[in-house]
Amino acid sequence: MRTAVVTIVAGRHAHLARQRAALPADVHHVVVAMRAEEVPALRGLGGDVVALAGPADPLPLARARNVGAAHALVSGAQLLVFLDVDCVPAPRLLSRYAAAAAAEPGALLCGPVAYRPEGVGPARPHPARPVPPEDGLLGGGDHRLFWSLSFALTRVTWARIGGFCEDYVGYGGEDTDFGQAARAVGVGLVWVGGAWAEHQHHDSTPPAQRHRAAILANARRFHDRWGWWPMEGWLAEIAATTR
Repeated sequence: MRTAVVTIVAGRHAHLARQRAALPADVHHVVVAMRAEEVPALRGLGGDVVALAGPADPLPLARARNVGAAHALVSGAQLLVFLDVDCVPAPRLLSRYAAAAAAEPGALLCGPVAYRPEGVGPARPHPARPVPPEDGLLGGGDHRLFWSLSFALTRVTWARIGGFCEDYVGYGGEDTDFGQAARAVGVGLVWVGGAWAEHQHHDSTPPAQRHRAAILANARRFHDRWGWWPMEGWLAEIAATTR
C-alpha cells in the first residue's frame, strides 16, 4: 500500500528536521508550508514542499491538511498518514499504520503519542488516550478523542469523510470536527498499538491565551454544526479571565 506522510508547517523547522530524520528516506513526505516565505528554508530540509496559497494569519490548519492530502492522492497515495510537525515517528509507526489499514480499511486510525517533558525525563503517553497492546488494535474508539497529532486513513475513507471542514480558521476545533464528521458517516475510530509518535517539547503560550479569538469563533462553528461545545477546558479558562 503506497503511503504518504502529510505534515503542515508554520515555523518549528528544527522539529521538522527531527521528524524528517526519523522517516524512511524513500517515503513520500508532503510538507505543506502555510507561510510562503518559509518555502525556501523548508525545501532545504527535504520532502515534497507545497506552498499554501492565501492568507496565513490566522493559520489555515484545516485547509492546509486538505491541500496536503490532495497533493498526496494525486501522486498515487493509497494510505495517508498525518503527523504534526512536533511529532517524531517511532520506527514502527508507518508499518503499524499500514497493517492496521489492511485489517481495518474503512476506519479512522489513531496511534498513541508520548509527550517529552521539558528537561530530562521519559516521554509519557497522554493520560486521556488509550494505549493498545503493541501489536493490537482497539476498536470502538470515542470519536471525541480523535486528535490530528498522528492519524491515518485510506484514500477511500478520506473521501468518505470529506476532509477537514475549512470553515474553521486558526487554532482549535477542526480536528474535533473531523472526528464527528467520521462518526456521522459511520467511520469507526481504531487505536493502533505500536504506531507510536513522540511529541517534542516546545515552549508555548497556553492556547486559551494565544488563540483566544480563534478558539471562541471555532467553538461557535462547532456548536452550530454538532449541537455541543468542544474545547471545554479552554473555554472555561477564557471565561474565567473575562469575569
